Amino acid sequence: MNPIWFLRMAKWVRHPPSWARVKLVVGVVLVCFVIFGFEYFWGWPEALTPQRVRP
Repeated sequence: MNPIWFLRMAKWVRHPPSWARVKLVVGVVLVCFVIFGFEYFWGWPEALTPQRVRP
C-alpha cells in the first residue's frame, strides 16, 4: 500500500465527508446492487443485448 493512501485516510479522519456526499455514495451503491440483483435473478433483457451487424 502506497504511503499516500495513509495520508489520504488521515485527512478523511480529520475532515470527514458531508452527509450529502455519504448519502450520494450509499445511493449509488444501492442502485448498483438493485441492478445486479435484477440481472442475477431475472437475467439480462434480450432487447439490451448488442447484435453484430454484418456489412
